[in-house]
Amino acid sequence: MSTSTADIADEVQPPPHRVAVYVDGLNLYHGLKSRGWRRYYWLNLRQLAEHLLRPGQSLAMVRYFTARFLPRSDDPDQPLRQDTYLKALENLPDLTIQHGYHLPKTGTCRRCGATWATFEEKMTDVNIAVALLHDATRGAFDTAIVISADSDLIGPIDTVLHSYPGKRVVVAFPPNRHSEQLRHQATAAFRLGRRIIADSQFPTQVIDANGFSLRKPARWN
Repeated sequence: MSTSTADIADEVQPPPHRVAVYVDGLNLYHGLKSRGWRRYYWLNLRQLAEHLLRPGQSLAMVRYFTARFLPRSDDPDQPLRQDTYLKALENLPDLTIQHGYHLPKTGTCRRCGATWATFEEKMTDVNIAVALLHDATRGAFDTAIVISADSDLIGPIDTVLHSYPGKRVVVAFPPNRHSEQLRHQATAAFRLGRRIIADSQFPTQVIDANGFSLRKPARWN
């Protein structure tokens, strides 16, 4: 039985380089907010991840880490807008969502002593660290792209790179976010630009698996 040149080429072709993307949701959100880019909140994270791939790479998965907003007197609809967005993300293949939580706290002005109600995000950095280490241990990726500028992730990134020398961890900084420590620790680092974010938007209307229409919140336009 003869073997064709094409068959031999198929046999020796290396497997695709697998990329897993880890998104620090609120770090990305606050980066977009501080840049004045709220019209880009309706972000298709799988499409964004695919735009980050290089030739020969394949997308293994996208992991999104966030915490649900609590109602605020100055913006009572914020949790509803976030819920609409999360439902749109849930329709994307190979994307998982993991939640931390917000802890109510009191902010205080150092100059005048005035106080106000605010919230502190909890568990997101821990959840990213655990997922990154777990996925590295089970061999789920060759390169991890971490979308965050949280320097608390230096430890897990360092552990992955030293424990699994063949793997790469690339940091993608959200707009208006940067960490020099993360840049030095990672295999490589870059900033997400306006073009790639603008090119990774959901359509204004998303139809979910049950046939319901999810529309981009008007306040984000």
